[in-house]
Amino acid sequence: MPPLSRRLYTTESVDDYLKAILELGGSGQALVTSNALAQHLGVRAASVTGMLQKLSVQKPPAVNYEKHRGARLTPAGKKRALEILRHHRLLERFLHEVLDYSWDEVHDEAERLEHFISERFEERIAAKLGNPETDPHGHLIPERSGAIPAREEVILSKWPCDLPGLISSVSDRDAAALREMTRLGLKPGVPIRVEAGTRNASLRIRVGGRTDSVRLSTSLASGIWVVAA
Repeated sequence: MPPLSRRLYTTESVDDYLKAILELGGSGQALVTSNALAQHLGVRAASVTGMLQKLSVQKPPAVNYEKHRGARLTPAGKKRALEILRHHRLLERFLHEVLDYSWDEVHDEAERLEHFISERFEERIAAKLGNPETDPHGHLIPERSGAIPAREEVILSKWPCDLPGLISSVSDRDAAALREMTRLGLKPGVPIRVEAGTRNASLRIRVGGRTDSVRLSTSLASGIWVVAA
């Protein structure tokens, strides 16, 4: 175990920033701008800049910050972000499967709980669930080591027309959108096909084995990711 002085300093707010940078930066850990973080977290851009500067100079640093460009996680910051992300997604699965929460209810509950569970409790949840690979929204759960399997996903609004695909994951941040997806039968694992000529304010897709199509707003489609069937 590292000396106490070298442990990464975290709070609930710091955890939220680290997880957001991990999610927005993607597997390649691209620089994440202050504006992108502000929009994601619902805070002022000036507050984001102050937090990033603070996280970049603490010992050990949690982020590498470049003025006017953005930030990416350090190894220590990424390790903590993956821990919190694993907590969050396991909690969502536990709430959904064991406590019968609907998939549009679990995100906010998991947001509150993710900072406080112990590693032992996390492992008990994982074992109880059979060490699942995904949460209820199809997002990959980081392994205990922090590894996340690679998966090539494309946002539905950019998926090629007439090419068969499978819904792989959906955004968990908008409960109303999740309820609309439920109504339309849009869940991970469901086959879809985008009809040609529908790329303006909305698009029409065929869902599952249905012969008719449903119309999706581009905003709803922007919260759905697809992989090749």
